[in-house]
Amino acid sequence: FPVGRYGRQQLMFHAAPYRAPLRAFAALVFCWHEDHVLLCDIEDRGWCIPSGRVEPFEEPLEAARREAVEEAGAILRDIQYLGCYRVTERREVRWLDVFVAEVDSLCEISCPQESRGRQFVTPDQLPEIYYNWSPLIAEVFNYSQEVMKRLRSRSA
Repeated sequence: FPVGRYGRQQLMFHAAPYRAPLRAFAALVFCWHEDHVLLCDIEDRGWCIPSGRVEPFEEPLEAARREAVEEAGAILRDIQYLGCYRVTERREVRWLDVFVAEVDSLCEISCPQESRGRQFVTPDQLPEIYYNWSPLIAEVFNYSQEVMKRLRSRSA
C-alpha cells in the first residue's frame, strides 16, 4: 500500500493478519451493500466512511459497530478485521483499526449533530466525493471490496 498524508500526519496501512502493537485510538468501517459502499456526511469532513474514537470501555470492533449506527444509521453483519493504519505525527504514533462489513439494515442516524446524512455510492464515484481522496485511500477501498467479495463467496 502507498504511504499517505493527512496534513502533517503520515499514514501507512497494514493488512490483516497484522495487528497494531498498541490499543487502537480509533476504528473505521467499510460498510458494503452489494457493490455499493455507505458513506456519511460528517461535519467538518464531508463524505467518508463511519469512524471514530474507541472509548475506554470498548473494543475497536464495538466502536466500529457503534460509529456505523451513530454516523450512518447502519446495522452491520459479517464484520471482519481488515487491517490497521499507523498514523505518525512528529514522534507520536497512533493506530486505527479498520473493519469491513455487510450492511444488514438501515435505521435513523443516531447522532445527527455529527452526521448530516448518508448515501450508498459505487467505487467509481468515490474520487469525486470522498473527503481527502488519495492513492492510499483508493487502495484500501479496493482491498476492502476484494475482502468483502471473498467473504460473500465463502458464505454462498
